Amino acid sequence: MNILPLTVTDAVLSRRGKTILDGASATFDGAGLTAVMGPNGAGKTSLLRVLHGLDRLQEGKVEWATDPATAQAHQAFVFQTPVLMRRTVVENIAYPLHLRGIDKTEAISQAKDWTDRAGLTHAAKRDAATLSGGEQQKLALARALIADPRVLFLDEPTTNLDGQSTREIENLLHDTLAQGARIIMVTHNAAQAKRLADEVLFLHRGKVLEQSPVSSFFRKPKTAQAQAFLKGDIVE
Repeated sequence: MNILPLTVTDAVLSRRGKTILDGASATFDGAGLTAVMGPNGAGKTSLLRVLHGLDRLQEGKVEWATDPATAQAHQAFVFQTPVLMRRTVVENIAYPLHLRGIDKTEAISQAKDWTDRAGLTHAAKRDAATLSGGEQQKLALARALIADPRVLFLDEPTTNLDGQSTREIENLLHDTLAQGARIIMVTHNAAQAKRLADEVLFLHRGKVLEQSPVSSFFRKPKTAQAQAFLKGDIVE
């Protein structure tokens, strides 16, 4: 199912009188990974939530290549702090398949396979709440990927994780990209963006200032704000 391109045009989002997105526009098409970058408060997470349909715009529009219901069924979102159910690891991972009406035995069988792929075999029967932070993030990613989304939204998926957990999650993302998915991922980690991304979308004060190939962005960013950001200067 091809649900791309995904286009957001002149997006305006405000909360409690504060403008979060201020005319943001971008287009995402085909397989690959977009690293969404920018200073704190730039609107990165809010942009993902708008694209996924979690927040409603005051102005502007989000458009998919197909109808919204079909698009919604073929995308997934992994939050920076995983939202887990009071169930075992394997039952958490199987949950999206239950929602789709897949037979319980088949759903559990597929979930066990994803448990192995996510490096959680040892914890398959444990309550998800007992997992470490890295394990919970891997569980959340496996639960998103089991439904084979065409578009995957990730909000800082490896923040505060150790090197091994980060590597395991990035390996899952490489496999997902190889299957032809589009990943749109917020990250502050320039090295991670260079390892994974095809392009960088740079946000500043709720506006998209750049959407460039990753090599161009890091070699010669187009805006003074992006240049300052990459130098580690404070960008307000």
